[in-house]
Amino acid sequence: MIVVMKPGASEAELALLVEHIRASGLREHVSRGTERVLVGAIGDERVLDTALIGRLPGVERALRIVKPYRLVSRELVGVNSVVQVGAVPIGGEAWQLIVGPTSVATPGAAEAVAASLAPCGARLMHGGVYGPALFGGPYEAQGAGVAGLEHLLAAARARALPAIAELTDVRLLETFLEYGVDALLIGARNMQNFELLKEVGRVNKPVILKRALAATAAEWLMAAEYVAVGGNHRIVLCERGVRGFDDATPALFDAGAIAWLKCESHLPVIADPGRAVGRADLVAPVALAALAAGADGLMVDVGAEAHALDTASLQQLGAQMRALAPALGRTFA
Repeated sequence: MIVVMKPGASEAELALLVEHIRASGLREHVSRGTERVLVGAIGDERVLDTALIGRLPGVERALRIVKPYRLVSRELVGVNSVVQVGAVPIGGEAWQLIVGPTSVATPGAAEAVAASLAPCGARLMHGGVYGPALFGGPYEAQGAGVAGLEHLLAAARARALPAIAELTDVRLLETFLEYGVDALLIGARNMQNFELLKEVGRVNKPVILKRALAATAAEWLMAAEYVAVGGNHRIVLCERGVRGFDDATPALFDAGAIAWLKCESHLPVIADPGRAVGRADLVAPVALAALAAGADGLMVDVGAEAHALDTASLQQLGAQMRALAPALGRTFA
């Protein structure tokens, strides 16, 4: 059972609820979000009366949720959640386009990409600053580190763009917070790094959680649950493809998972098609399919890599999004 406390509920009211849960032979898990406190009753919840719990002071509602991922389930929140990254909402009516270089190696690389965002309608910027490519070895470039983070933030701040960077190591979390990154990206390689997920669950910072290459959609939601249990409910899911039997593309892009997630969870869902298809000429058609399946936005790379778009292709994708949005009841800048 999940109990949702009213905004502004007192510690005394919370303590009364906890006392009631314990008296029933269950134990509690308290998740303190920025707007709500959620309390999970762990054990045989059949002994609890939802109507009685709902009448306790400070309680907004009590829900029986049978899904193992309780806090991110649509059963808990019946409407689509919207996650603010800076001043930009992800979820809701408007599609968002997140654009950036695969790796921020120099100030010039970040500046060149940042300059291309406004004309295509992108309102958020991302960039790789730590770690090699997903399948990269120890002898390949490992990212520019703090210098890359500085380049990314300088380029984004100069244009009032929220900046998103991938957090690869829990030891770097304080550095990311100190520099003021607007959202933390948890890449596919770390989707089930549970200690990292627990730590980002304890901070008030939006988290974009990519799907691991061998993860089911349910396992992906369980990873999101690790973040939510810590009290951070500002989570965006990002589909980037899964391993398959066909080597025509690096991964199989799962548009069906996007449609399933929009029914199963209240969290926003975006898509990174370039990582799956591995070819720039395939990015746009797969991206549009993801939007048609219900995605709330896209994340794409710009640069010389095989999966990355050039500036002209990025502008074309933005134009296609503008044309498609009214047909699907969405808007795009």
